[in-house]
Amino acid sequence: MRTETPPTLDPARLAGGVLDAVTVIVVTRESAHCLAGLHSLLSQCPNVIVSDNGSADGTAASARRLWPQAIVLEHGRNLGFGAANNRALARVQTPFAFLLNPDCVMERAGLERLLTLAGEMPQAALIAPQLVGPSGRPEINYRWPQTYWAPRGPAATGPVCVGFVCGAAMLFRMASFREVGFFDEQFFLYYEDDDLCLRLFEARQNIVLEPSVQAVHHSRGSVRGASPWRHEFARGFHHAQSKLLFAQKYRSREEAHRLRRWLLLLTTLGLPLRAIVFSPKLLARMAGRWQGLLSWRARG
Repeated sequence: MRTETPPTLDPARLAGGVLDAVTVIVVTRESAHCLAGLHSLLSQCPNVIVSDNGSADGTAASARRLWPQAIVLEHGRNLGFGAANNRALARVQTPFAFLLNPDCVMERAGLERLLTLAGEMPQAALIAPQLVGPSGRPEINYRWPQTYWAPRGPAATGPVCVGFVCGAAMLFRMASFREVGFFDEQFFLYYEDDDLCLRLFEARQNIVLEPSVQAVHHSRGSVRGASPWRHEFARGFHHAQSKLLFAQKYRSREEAHRLRRWLLLLTTLGLPLRAIVFSPKLLARMAGRWQGLLSWRARG
């Protein structure tokens, strides 16, 4: 394990290519098949933390072999996306942290551009690239907070302040999070990035999207395992639970209960139709959603 302290650089004087100023964080869960796609970037980064959520496919061992400079945190179980990121963020000693999903591919030049922009915009707490699909089509990975305005789709032609960016790829200015904090660990999976960005937005911290930098997002490709149906069930379960938690946190308990009743009705009606138009993956996901809605209890 690497123990030396990375050099501390003045963020306002950053120039492109100063990768000593950033720690790349990757949260993994059965993600060994994704590591080759990350290698082009991570092999050139001196500061890397892999935060592994109990993978049984050799992810942690493969990460150590590919990136000897990396700190690999093995949690032994699935802590959740936000909690695993928090464990890694607590180890960061550089001015910036770049959070990258294992199913995202970005080149060194892209990260250098984000760091350069961070030097030019010292008021930016969080900077993100434009996510694109494997075909190159832009994804809707930024918008205003959903509690304020509805998204309108990707249309930025230059750096733009927004209210939300997807957690799949984001550059943190560490000093900007001292008062806001990092991820709320009540969100096991999904909505943790909505919550974090909304807290930044309400604290009047700037979130910037740079469309000239692109990260290829192989959406939902970061987890593979022996039980794909179980994974889809878990996705549906946690998405439903987090959706209701977000509604309770930013609206009210009553609103969350109303939303739960409505979604339970829709999901209950949809399950038989999904069984008729048979898709094991989607049926498992919908069953997980139904179970997540059924078992949810308001917190606090």
